[in-house]
Amino acid sequence: MTTQEKVRLDKWLWAARFYKTRSAATEAVIGGKIEVNGDAAKPARLVGPGDTVRIRVAPYEHIVVVTGIAERRGSATVAAGLYQESDASRAARERQHELLKIAPGFDFPEGKPSKKERRAFEKFRGKR
Repeated sequence: MTTQEKVRLDKWLWAARFYKTRSAATEAVIGGKIEVNGDAAKPARLVGPGDTVRIRVAPYEHIVVVTGIAERRGSATVAAGLYQESDASRAARERQHELLKIAPGFDFPEGKPSKKERRAFEKFRGKR
């Protein structure tokens, strides 16, 4: 494969719409949230068709195979054609989504919680 058939990892993540900005994609790569073919990656690493990329965007994890490259960000339909997500990855993300939907959460009314609500929350968490 020549370098024309490959593109920088941070550019590809941005073009594939996993991150809103290229700098956010670069920070994610530096932060260790991206792996290419099972190895830690750097932002300048070249990726091409056939590479497997593991992307952790909290709270989800995507495991995709690169099917196309792009240096520029295009429409969502173009971005969806740059990768193919594995069935196991999609199922795990959907399972995680369902667990998050049924997880209990504390919903405070608009604004800051009152002193009474804050104390009740701290008592629930075991801080008091």
